[in-house]
Amino acid sequence: MSEDITLERAQELITRAPYHQWLGLKVTALTDNSIEITATWREEWVVNPERRYTHGGILAALIDLAADWALLKSNGRPVPTVDLRVDYHRAAMPGDLTCKGTVIRGGRQVSTCEAQIFDKDGKLLASGRGTYLTAPPEK
Repeated sequence: MSEDITLERAQELITRAPYHQWLGLKVTALTDNSIEITATWREEWVVNPERRYTHGGILAALIDLAADWALLKSNGRPVPTVDLRVDYHRAAMPGDLTCKGTVIRGGRQVSTCEAQIFDKDGKLLASGRGTYLTAPPEK
């Protein structure tokens, strides 16, 4: 459907949303069924000032984003999340994050995608799976 979407076009589409701009998202790789995005760490992500780890809600949002946007080449647009599961593997300490999303099953009505978040050392911080409504929008 939208195989001609370039890395630059993907960046433009993702950063249209103010929240995505605030997250400091940068698309670093894009294939027919996957995406890699970096998120620029912000002090506002800290949930515990003494320990300085990132709030789980930020990680969940990044899992959802990477999984959803993995559908970009096949769908040409972001789609609504139907269901999302996130597993937290270790605390995300200050530093940029790498988010990788992959389409597991693309469908006409719903699609399933997975995502992982890694720290600057390549350690897995969180992973998840989402179901997305890929049916054409109602007119």
